Amino acid sequence: MNEQLYLLKIKLLDIEPEIWRRFVVPGSITLDRLHDVIQVVMGWTDSHLYQFMIGKNLYTEYPESKEDGLECGNYRLDGLIKQKGRTFTYIYDFGDGWEHEILIEEKPYASQELRTEVVCLEGERACPPEDVGGVPGYGEFLEALKDPEHDEHDNFMEWSGGEFESEKFNINEVNWELMTYLRWSRDRQQPWRRG
Repeated sequence: MNEQLYLLKIKLLDIEPEIWRRFVVPGSITLDRLHDVIQVVMGWTDSHLYQFMIGKNLYTEYPESKEDGLECGNYRLDGLIKQKGRTFTYIYDFGDGWEHEILIEEKPYASQELRTEVVCLEGERACPPEDVGGVPGYGEFLEALKDPEHDEHDNFMEWSGGEFESEKFNINEVNWELMTYLRWSRDRQQPWRRG
């Protein structure tokens, strides 16, 4: 692997205890593909719009004008962020407003144990369900699930499929999904690697 790798830590803001992941990506990853990786490592379902905020610029999938941001498929991570210790923001689902902070922990990152250039190394806690109502809705959802006497307990149990384990994080499932993603290809503005 000759690619320069970045070690990233992503955390979902405004939720305690923290929901976070630590993962590795190539520096040359485009922001649209970084979005795909984030969806897998966090456990989202890629059902909503998103944007990155890096410095003063917004990057999104299909901006209608420059005020809406820049097209994320045209920009690579290593072209935008050069230093270890920098943070930037990823927002997913403008209705629920899930805001994430991403920290560049190491650049370049090297490990003899890595077998692939995209891998999740660790994390804690389950991602909230889609469309739960953002941070306040998630809090109410968790309260209702814990309390069988809560007015919404039965509704939330049915809506969530009968169970939701907020403390569960399965790194093997995440890495399996990442390997599946790496095998799957779709047309992009720029190829996966510099060629």
